[in-house]
Parts: sequence; C-alpha cells; structure tokens
Amino acid sequence: MNPNSKTVKTSPQFYAKTAGVLFLISILAGGFGEFFVLNKLIVSGDATATAINIHASTSLFRLGFASYLAEAVCDVSLTVILYLLLRPVRKDIALLAAFFGLVSTVTFAFAELFYFAVLLILDADYLKTFSPNQVNSLVLLSLKLYGYGGGIFMVFYGVASILRGYLIFQSGYLPKFLGILLVLAGAGFVIRNFLLILAPDYASDFLLLPTPLAILALALWLLVKGVNVTKWNKQVSMESGREASTEI
Repeated sequence: MNPNSKTVKTSPQFYAKTAGVLFLISILAGGFGEFFVLNKLIVSGDATATAINIHASTSLFRLGFASYLAEAVCDVSLTVILYLLLRPVRKDIALLAAFFGLVSTVTFAFAELFYFAVLLILDADYLKTFSPNQVNSLVLLSLKLYGYGGGIFMVFYGVASILRGYLIFQSGYLPKFLGILLVLAGAGFVIRNFLLILAPDYASDFLLLPTPLAILALALWLLVKGVNVTKWNKQVSMESGREASTEI
C-alpha cells in the first residue's frame, strides 16, 4: 500500500476536484430533468396535452426522475465535501451550511414524490371510476405540487449558498469573486422563495440568473484550479489554534 495514499485522499485538492466533478454531474442531471424533460412534456395549463405527452414518453419521464435522483446523490455528497473544504475558515458556520444543504436535499426529495406520483395516477386501476379529464387534472395538480415543493427547497439551498459564499470570501484559499457570486445566487433563491409565497406576481425567474453562473464558475474553478494549498494549511493551523484555546 502506498504510504502517502491517505494523504492524497484527504488532501484539499482531492476534495476540490471531487466537488468540481460532482457539481458538473449535478448541473447536467438537473438541467436535463428541468429544462429538457419537463419543457418537452408539460404544456402549461393544459392537463390533457400534458397527460398525453407523458403517456407517449413514459421512458423519458422516468429518465427525468432518474436524473433528479442522480442530482440528489451529488448534492448529499457535495454537502459533506464542501463542509470539509470550508471548515478551516469557520467550523460552526460550515456545519450550519451543511445542515441547510441536507435539509434542502431532503425537501427536494420529498417534492420528487409528486413527480413520480404522475406515473401512479396514470396507471392506477382504482382511478378508473374517474373520467379521463379528472385523471388528467390530477396529473397536472401533482406536477404543480412538485413545482411548489421544489420552490420551498430553494430557501434552504439559498441559505446554504449564502453561508458557503461567505466562507469562500473569507477563506483566502479560494477567490473572493466565487464567494460573491454564491452569496448573490443564494440571496436570489431566498428572495424568490418568499415572493412566491407572499407576492407570487413578483417572483421572477430573473432572480435565479446568478445561480447557474455561480455554480458553473465554482465547479470549473474547483476542477481546474482547486484551492491554494499553502493558504489552506495556514487556515487549518489557525483553526486548530482556535480550538485549542477554546478547550483551555
């Protein structure tokens, strides 16, 4: 066994590269489900057309659900890795961000049940007493609930992004502009979520524009550049000193 294998596996660059790969997979999986599958199958306000599209493309609809599962797996893994990457700055804030990240993924997973429920509704024998229009309306309602459930998850994801952006900005071993982008993306998530509840007419999708830019920039930076290991080690030493003084 290579005596340095443990050092390589636990190095900040290993975490950074892994996070970069997971971010890219998450972007591709989530983008496929959200912008290809749903845009292709859902006809806004038309329950019948939506049900017909899903019936005709059941495999594509299932593939969309599988892509969301892949995205969720990546998000859970990223929660742990980002905690490990950012804890030298402030362990308590990094842990809080991790908790918000996990809650966002759990909320999103719950919302996905309404997505998958569409297949159960369309194929359920016990709904034969319902007229086709009623079944189609249930399909559209289930998708609406999925959309609102996904919207609720945004506030938790947004808070996690704000906290992580702050830690990146303060870290010194990652560029400050990434932290600023992540804070803006998180703020957009939070603001849009509350507007969706309190003033739906003002919940513009433009508030989410910083998100793809922030996530893509962070993913590419982690994958290509990684972290400044010298400054990382300095932060680790400082954090160890703070913990030692706290114990005393």
